Amino acid sequence: MAGELLFPQHVHDYLLSNSLREPPILARLREQTAAHPRASMQISPEHGQFMALIIQLMGARRAIEVGVFTGYSALAVALAMPAGGKIVACDVSEEYTGVARAYWKEAGVDRMIDLRLNPALDTLRAMIAAGERGTYDFAFIDADKTNYEAYYECALQLIRPGGLIMLDNVLWSGRVADPDQNDADTQALRALNKKLHADARVLLSMLPLSDGVTLALKK
Repeated sequence: MAGELLFPQHVHDYLLSNSLREPPILARLREQTAAHPRASMQISPEHGQFMALIIQLMGARRAIEVGVFTGYSALAVALAMPAGGKIVACDVSEEYTGVARAYWKEAGVDRMIDLRLNPALDTLRAMIAAGERGTYDFAFIDADKTNYEAYYECALQLIRPGGLIMLDNVLWSGRVADPDQNDADTQALRALNKKLHADARVLLSMLPLSDGVTLALKK
């Protein structure tokens, strides 16, 4: 989900004009989603490009996504994966993911993406119960904030040592740093950020990318 810009618009424009290499199909999906009433739920194009670079650096072949919306992030990851890659994509909305399915099919990556329309915790716990611990390379978490900690704990079981968890919206448009902001989402993110900072199971980096991104590398 995109948040308020963390630096001036003219600097952001410069960043995009000198860095972004967005494939046309991703640009079309982003432009279509921009008209959606909940367009702010979509990640930024520079975030998608960063995810694709991470996937290629890791040689990731198996990924998990918690929160699909219209499918931009899953498409960016699938396009970066080698043939035979797999993404388990968790969401609850048939409406939003209907857009995603159409673009995935057009891009020729629909067979790589296993969309599971159930509460994500149910899906992740079923994967753990099915013996899939330690078999995934990458997980991206971008869904309801009050469940972030539970998603993180499940993802940590499912990824292999050396695998990476990426969490979106960790700066929450700066609200996590404002002591006067105490809604449930802000409190959940603030508590998770504090937990991650002290979590010896992972190597950690929080980045001021889009609305804040944390990278947690499983030891």
